[in-house]
Amino acid sequence: VGSTPIAKYIHEQATAHGKRVQALGGAKNHAIILPDADIEFAADHLAASAFGSAGERCMAISAAVAVGSAGDAIVEAVSQRARAVKVGSGRDAGSEMGPVVTRAAQERILGLIGTGADQGATVAVDGRGLTVDGFEDGFWVGPTVIDRVETSMDVYTEEIFGPVLSVVRSDSVDEAIALINSNPYGNGTAIFTNSGEAARRFQRGVH
Repeated sequence: VGSTPIAKYIHEQATAHGKRVQALGGAKNHAIILPDADIEFAADHLAASAFGSAGERCMAISAAVAVGSAGDAIVEAVSQRARAVKVGSGRDAGSEMGPVVTRAAQERILGLIGTGADQGATVAVDGRGLTVDGFEDGFWVGPTVIDRVETSMDVYTEEIFGPVLSVVRSDSVDEAIALINSNPYGNGTAIFTNSGEAARRFQRGVH
């Protein structure tokens, strides 16, 4: 998994030598949260996935699809965890999250957060403007939670590759599955529920 130019290059080089290759030029991993889920458990895992390694890993969950009444509860629980993350230098043993990889990455991520707000989403936890004492010039982006994201917004359609969790609202598990299936990116997906029936529907229906 990497940028589209690198995915294209690897695919061309591999196929030229008769090798099979799956080269994904981006990722947008989703997790569905149903109203019957253990919200605290789901929030722990969403925060770890979205903010671990500053969100810069191919299996990070960057889109949470909250079904029905799960929306407000999961936004509140994840927001609490986002605010509690200790951001700092990787040389500090107490740091739980470091900077993003480059200045360009920082500017792109901050720009997408701003665009999300401009396009009508609600920034529940804002990671912009974060600084760390002694490392004021670092490429810092704090854990960010953006609620009421629509699938037409840039913050949803673009791969952010940073510590940003977008929350999309949905009315049913079937609608949530259809939303995931309609996204062109995806390495992995998950569902949080206590319903075996919903889990089976998800397992069979998601692509």
